[in-house]
Amino acid sequence: MRKAAVVLLALVLTSCTSPPPPAFADARALADAATAATASGGSAKFTTDVAVGQVRSKGQGQARFGPGGTSQVMTTDFIGEPMELRLVAGKLYAKVPEGSRDQAGKPWTVVAADGTDPFSQVLGGSLTQLAAQNDPAHTLGEIRTAGSIVSSEHTDLSGVAAEHYRVDLDLSRLGTDLPAGLSADSASRLGGKFPVELWLDDAHRPLQIVLDLSPILQGGEARITTRYREWGAPVEVQAPPADEVG
Repeated sequence: MRKAAVVLLALVLTSCTSPPPPAFADARALADAATAATASGGSAKFTTDVAVGQVRSKGQGQARFGPGGTSQVMTTDFIGEPMELRLVAGKLYAKVPEGSRDQAGKPWTVVAADGTDPFSQVLGGSLTQLAAQNDPAHTLGEIRTAGSIVSSEHTDLSGVAAEHYRVDLDLSRLGTDLPAGLSADSASRLGGKFPVELWLDDAHRPLQIVLDLSPILQGGEARITTRYREWGAPVEVQAPPADEVG
């Protein structure tokens, strides 16, 4: 009898000290909570690492989040040399390297995936996808639409307490909202699922998002890692002066 009581007490004490399970077991609830936390967080600084085959690029910047959408400014070596991008009020601006500027010599141009200018025709799709990938709302929207949670755990990320979620995205459920670097033709041909890993802080704000297309592209590594820090810190995000935009 005494032995049974000791075992029961040990079980009670263990249950009292065990950490609670991660907050979310449903992908939609996870995405909704993280989206709301991103908007209420207001702003953050970020870094991004892109590794696709032999291509490697890094970027860093700062972003402002809210009901009106995301605005951001970043520098990236995506084309092999430093380039500044600004996303403001739904328009993406790129600072054109001097050797690639038109006759007017304006340092900035508006970039669009379907733009008819030479710069957009070459880089418009890649740069707009890169900007979208830095916006947590984009990936969280994909998780809401096509995600299923595979695993979750309490952990820490660079010394910060975090909840870590591994989510599988079903490519067939994403429609036209496709990950960076993947065309609609490729998506319909490849099908399948691919993983997204998401780390949230104790306020459910993203700390890190890793998008891994390697399982479906099957041509080597294809991974995008975005890290967020300094939530709520003041940021400076403005459109370029109008007279500098070509």
